[in-house]
Amino acid sequence: MEQTAIFEVKEYMVILRQLEVMDFSGQEIRLRGIVRCLGAEHTLDVYFLDETSLFPEPVAEIDKKKGFMFMPFRDLPVLVDILRNESPIYAHLRADRPQWTSITTTKEPVGEGES
Repeated sequence: MEQTAIFEVKEYMVILRQLEVMDFSGQEIRLRGIVRCLGAEHTLDVYFLDETSLFPEPVAEIDKKKGFMFMPFRDLPVLVDILRNESPIYAHLRADRPQWTSITTTKEPVGEGES
């Protein structure tokens, strides 16, 4: 079975919550926001959690073409800034090494600025 999937993020959606206490794979989390990164077939949901929440390990469900990452709510603006200002952006779903599940840009020259 395939253990990794890399896809280009083509669209994203931001969802903000006051606070939602929910169960994620048997673990209670305190959700404040979600940034959904969408590719042609795959999705990576980045859950932004309250500072008092437990933080599950990332999850990559390669067969379902879906992944989940968990970050502190204070980091939400960083991801939104990257999604607004960088291109191309890739999501890496890693079932073989869940801790490497990530969102990346490609290399670009130092000081390139906006074009």
